[in-house]
Amino acid sequence: MDVLWREAPRSAEDILSEVGPAQNWQEGTVKSLLNRLLRKNAVRAERDGRRYLYTPLLTRQQYVLQESKGLLDRLFGGRVAPLVAHFSEHRKLSKKDIAELRKLLQELDDER
Repeated sequence: MDVLWREAPRSAEDILSEVGPAQNWQEGTVKSLLNRLLRKNAVRAERDGRRYLYTPLLTRQQYVLQESKGLLDRLFGGRVAPLVAHFSEHRKLSKKDIAELRKLLQELDDER
């Protein structure tokens, strides 16, 4: 998706040439991913001769919101507190992380 957000429309070959070497992906991997994104209505495909050109249908912000909500629902019953607790137990939170969380909680509390 990052490739498409930077420049669209792009062909599967364009995407493969940009991400393939770094991710060690083959053409089949890119095409499978694009098909999943098509089924999720995250991208659209337009025929261009013998190939398809892909364009994102969601902004990065919309996609992140959709995916993070799905993750939260699947793994933590839609609750944020267990997610934060999980990260605090399994991945050391820095003082900066904790300060940012406190600030966010204060801002949310102030809004209510």
